[in-house]
Amino acid sequence: MSLSKKNKEAFLNPLTINNPVTVQVLGICSALAVTAQLEPALVMGLAVTVIVAVANVVISLLRNTVPNRIRIIVQLVVVATLVTLVSEVLKAFAYDVSVQLSVYVGLIITNCILMGRLEAFAMQNGPFESLLDGIGSGLGYAKILVIVAFFRELLGSGKLLGFNILNYDCIQNAGYQNNGLMLLAPMALIICGCIIWWERAHNKDLQEK
Repeated sequence: MSLSKKNKEAFLNPLTINNPVTVQVLGICSALAVTAQLEPALVMGLAVTVIVAVANVVISLLRNTVPNRIRIIVQLVVVATLVTLVSEVLKAFAYDVSVQLSVYVGLIITNCILMGRLEAFAMQNGPFESLLDGIGSGLGYAKILVIVAFFRELLGSGKLLGFNILNYDCIQNAGYQNNGLMLLAPMALIICGCIIWWERAHNKDLQEK
């Protein structure tokens, strides 16, 4: 099944010219907090993608039946329910990662990406379009988390997903040393800044006129 231009834009724009982290500047707190290692960043990105996609579909289905004056409350109830379910699944099947993510799974409820997509897109579009938008927004968020975590874990501890990459005698003897500063939150902000610079330098749509 081929997608219409509008559906393609709903899915692809959050990955590129309308990325929720680097363009909309949303979800920065978790980008700083959970990217010291690649595994929790992957899990966080997947969790947000699932929650945004499902919440978008639910709100899209309910948009014509929910009174306008309580729409925010309904959105919060839907998101809170999904976050609780995801949190319990992580505790049951990936407890160590759940501990690493700590309170940040619960704080997905307040993630501006979620409320922004529900209010700006799901309330205005059908379920399928909202699903594509939710998946695209979640993957756009996850993409930045994975890139930041990749460099922080690799250069900070010499590992990726717990496997040694740079901690070998031949590399250490050549003069390489792990940089502990990469594991500190400010380095996540600097890497995000570098990604923003690269995207704006290579995409004319993001450059100021």
